Amino acid sequence: MHHSTPRRQLLHAAVLLPAAMLAPATWSQSASSAEAVPRLGGTDLQGRPLQLSALRGRVVLVFYWRTGCAVCRDKMRELRANLVGWQSQPFSLIGVNTDARRQDWLDYEQLVARTVPPAQRFPSLWRGDASTIDSMEPPAQWPTAVLIDKSGRLVERYTGRIPAEAWDRIAELL
Repeated sequence: MHHSTPRRQLLHAAVLLPAAMLAPATWSQSASSAEAVPRLGGTDLQGRPLQLSALRGRVVLVFYWRTGCAVCRDKMRELRANLVGWQSQPFSLIGVNTDARRQDWLDYEQLVARTVPPAQRFPSLWRGDASTIDSMEPPAQWPTAVLIDKSGRLVERYTGRIPAEAWDRIAELL
């Protein structure tokens, strides 16, 4: 099935970054049994509960990032464009900020609230919050993205720059 998304168009924009800033992507096609059905939840910036389990029936991309990571911030445009491109599909995007200081995440989210149209925003958690539950392995490198299928199972993990194959895999799962 073909889905019209701006994916390929945006991937070319990433080439403008210096090669040293683009970490090579690695991914795992299979998940360990311990994290096959991951748990993720907490409270978003507006104080609303956010639970991965509530998104069953949707393909979910969980994006682990830091405000100090240039590649992470660069990927936000691509993530937002795909979110808008698949707005009529059962697709969700969740950001998990891994900054050591909550204030860094809050400052970034305030900037997003002032500059990014509401349709392009996605819910975000701060991993350091006491309310955040995350059974997935913490990222060793940023960015890291985790792909969850409609049944809530972890399908793939991408470390570094999200490869084009990830967007194709999401389209297949939709």
